[in-house]
Amino acid sequence: MQRPTPVDRERHFGEDEIIVSKTDPAGKITYANDVFCKIGAFTVEELIGKPHSILRHPDMPRAVFRLLWERIKAGEEIFAYVKNLAKTGEYYWVFAHVTPSFGPGRQITGYHSNRRAPHRSALAQIEPIYRALLQEEARHADRKAAVDAGYAMLMQHLAKAGVSYDEFVFSITPEN
Repeated sequence: MQRPTPVDRERHFGEDEIIVSKTDPAGKITYANDVFCKIGAFTVEELIGKPHSILRHPDMPRAVFRLLWERIKAGEEIFAYVKNLAKTGEYYWVFAHVTPSFGPGRQITGYHSNRRAPHRSALAQIEPIYRALLQEEARHADRKAAVDAGYAMLMQHLAKAGVSYDEFVFSITPEN
């Protein structure tokens, strides 16, 4: 499946809806619920077996995904704001909770993600940070150097604020 060309039009889903997906340890989709298919404009057959990264919107800094993968591969959960790309080229924002799934001996057998509609006030705070990370990543021709630079910038931002990544995410997430 070819990646769609992004268009500047947003898709929305309800506060009472949850996007759910599961992947194998390599990040290939093994389960997608109806809400995932609806908001992403995919059929379940188009998603199963595909890398979850087919949803990666070009406005998303790769450094955020580096942090996400570091955390979940280490057996930890992570919450993150993510801008995704629908099959139509439209985008949609999510507040994602990603956790590893464990088998015998705490071996990671895959990953589980629940995504809710994010609060607009949180997006107003995260979007400028993501734009700055993208600008930093764009300064580097080498992909690894770009991700490293964006990641370093994210860590510096958190250190300057005196918070961990989790503290930052929850400080901008309004309580329901």
